[in-house]
Amino acid sequence: MAVVGVLALQGSYNEHMSALRRIGVKGVEVRKPEQLQGLDSLIIPGGESTTMAKLANYHNLFPALREFVGAGKPVWGTCAGLIFLANKAVGQKLGGQELVGGLDCTVHRNFFGSQLQSFETELSVPMLADKEGGSNTCRGVFIRAPAILEVGSDVEILAECPVPSGRPSITIPSAEGVEEEVYTKDRVIVAVRQGNILATAFHPELTSDCRW
Repeated sequence: MAVVGVLALQGSYNEHMSALRRIGVKGVEVRKPEQLQGLDSLIIPGGESTTMAKLANYHNLFPALREFVGAGKPVWGTCAGLIFLANKAVGQKLGGQELVGGLDCTVHRNFFGSQLQSFETELSVPMLADKEGGSNTCRGVFIRAPAILEVGSDVEILAECPVPSGRPSITIPSAEGVEEEVYTKDRVIVAVRQGNILATAFHPELTSDCRW
């Protein structure tokens, strides 16, 4: 039986563990580098990404996480987990947070605003129906969620979301890294896949849809 690790430092790891039990998959909570050994795949859950990064650094997890991703084993990041896996994150405090990397994209850490601007919406994800059957839509639960601003050529876009009209205005760095420009597109990327890496800005584990 495949064994799936769930990074259990903070955030919604209990919900991921429950989802794994619902589909009959063995889940193991991961808090230390040695607990990654023997795992077939890994989930990095949502939560407070800065806090998760500090705890991961405290437990010296970053080198082991990078090795796991680099080994080509399946890894799924949700919300804060998406931020962890991104090669670049913007919208952070000065100095930012340490990233695992591996996913060729730029993420805005709080694209959709604060906790008060959390929302749910129906997302079109044809890949789910193609691979797992059922509807080609899923319920997207966005909680103080990030979004993907740019992706590399090897990254497959799985889902986009209309930008809510009430979302606070944001800025993103220009190519020169000095000037800033407002993000004005009416849709934004919220789910991607690159090789062994899957990432969602939303929380499938908070719904009854276990196809992810």
